[in-house]
Amino acid sequence: MIEPLVLGIETSCDETAVGIVRGRTLLANVIASSVEEHARFGGVVPEIASRAHLEAMQPTIKQALREAKVSLNDIDAVAVTAGPGLIGALLVGVGSAAGLAIGLDKPMYAVNHLAAHVSVDYITHKEKIKPTIALLVSGGHSSLLQVNDITSSIVKLGQTIDDAAGEAFDKIARVMKLGFPGGPAIDAMAKEGNASAINFPRGLTTSNDWQTRPYDFSFSGLKTAVARYLESVPDYVRADVAASFQESIVDVLMLKALAACKESGIDSLVIAGGVAANSRLRTVAQERCDKAGIALSIPAPGLCTDNGAMVASLGALMAAAGRRPTPVAFDANSSLPVTVVSLS
Repeated sequence: MIEPLVLGIETSCDETAVGIVRGRTLLANVIASSVEEHARFGGVVPEIASRAHLEAMQPTIKQALREAKVSLNDIDAVAVTAGPGLIGALLVGVGSAAGLAIGLDKPMYAVNHLAAHVSVDYITHKEKIKPTIALLVSGGHSSLLQVNDITSSIVKLGQTIDDAAGEAFDKIARVMKLGFPGGPAIDAMAKEGNASAINFPRGLTTSNDWQTRPYDFSFSGLKTAVARYLESVPDYVRADVAASFQESIVDVLMLKALAACKESGIDSLVIAGGVAANSRLRTVAQERCDKAGIALSIPAPGLCTDNGAMVASLGALMAAAGRRPTPVAFDANSSLPVTVVSLS
């Protein structure tokens, strides 16, 4: 069977990203980030992001084609993030993808950003695709998913009830004046600190929580506890705060993920999303999965943050599975639920 050559476009937030895959082989992954334009505001400004996408779209597509050594006429299908994300940013990607699909007379797959984060794992190895538990952690999302079929069946087991893990990293980094984005800064500082120096709370891990909401997350209380600690201890050691804060998040994420594996009987765990690039999470996940006999898979750090490869990957899997393409006329959905893998 000839593997489909798919171009994927991702514009859900502040990265204009284009990826090209052939089946499960990555040919190009080009990212034009506007993060520096947002840094002085301490977070992403939607209007700035949308304008940056408009300016970067054509150059990014052209560079991806050059790196993949293919032409637009070689493309078998176009994939694009339809949601969730910033609506203005999404519309730039959707409009670009629809224009390509019409001009090339090729099918288009409008896919879910969250499902795409999971699917990018499948271009990092060639093992047979099977049901897995997915821990999706990023700046906007923290979810536990049971992925029965990445192209058609995703069950949401739990999610954050307040701040996402990445959002908590950003907020605490802002309080500690470490800059934006906060995740990489805290990760780097934590390497010099003592992770057991401060016993910060683990949200939703009481016995009652395990009975009523075993797979949900809450990081708002942790954020508040850290902020209060910083106010009450003027001579605090920044590295210890960073390490202890990070350890609390990593501990909770892995407790919940491994519990989901055990309860479901699924012996495979995929960790995806921007926070999956965190070095401490990757280390602890490997240690605990090895001990529990769970097969762990985490994409390379460069494929954890938003990228076009993940969108192209899901589009290629959709095409290979014979899933129905998306009609050209459709609406982007800023709050698209993770259980909707693609629009058809």
